[in-house]
Amino acid sequence: MMFSICGSAQPDLIPADVYRWNEVPVTRNTHSQQRTFLEGTTPAFRHLKVHATTVPAGQAAHPGHAHPDEELIIVKAGQLTVTIAGKTETLKAGSVALILPDDFHGFENRGDQPVSYYIMRYEARAPDPKRAANAGQSFVRHWNDMEYKAHDKGGRRNVFDMATPQSERFEMHITTLNEGLMSHPPHTHKAAEILLLIEGEAEESINGKWISAGVGDIIFLQSQVPHAIRNTGKGACTYFAFQFE
Repeated sequence: MMFSICGSAQPDLIPADVYRWNEVPVTRNTHSQQRTFLEGTTPAFRHLKVHATTVPAGQAAHPGHAHPDEELIIVKAGQLTVTIAGKTETLKAGSVALILPDDFHGFENRGDQPVSYYIMRYEARAPDPKRAANAGQSFVRHWNDMEYKAHDKGGRRNVFDMATPQSERFEMHITTLNEGLMSHPPHTHKAAEILLLIEGEAEESINGKWISAGVGDIIFLQSQVPHAIRNTGKGACTYFAFQFE
């Protein structure tokens, strides 16, 4: 498995691959553990980084802060207390927060168990001031509030589909795929895509090669890379899917 490291002024395009939770090196400090899955560029983003943080009960990974790029949070396990622009909410597993540029925010674990959450940060190659003016505010989506709509292959939860200050289009949904099924034949699209498996087992076809993935793994699909996913486990598999350009 390859990692793209920002060792120069211009990071490399991130390789399409499966980045496994159990294989990513862990960095430990006093208040948290961090796993960096991938870092580099896409055709739309001059910088993209995906990592995960685990925080013990009663701790915060770092003080509140703001930054000029955007940040997407997905809670893996436990409960994460999120404060954005002075508003505080507690997010359970499967819940999402989208934090827009320059919004002051902080994360805490106020529970009695560890919390783990994914963080995706990204900067556009060509930010659009009009998008920034129309983007609205940072927001959260609670898992229990996302309506599940069944279909012939399983079901789907829509999370959001919008332009943001750093993305011409950012679309996120959650798919449940029934046992033994493929979501669709291999295909390509302009937008880069990330899949995050949260239930079951699957295989991802990347450039014609099938690669296994389990719960917690990140599947990264670079722009125009042929891909497809199939459920290879017992029972349903469920995964976040988000496209961005």
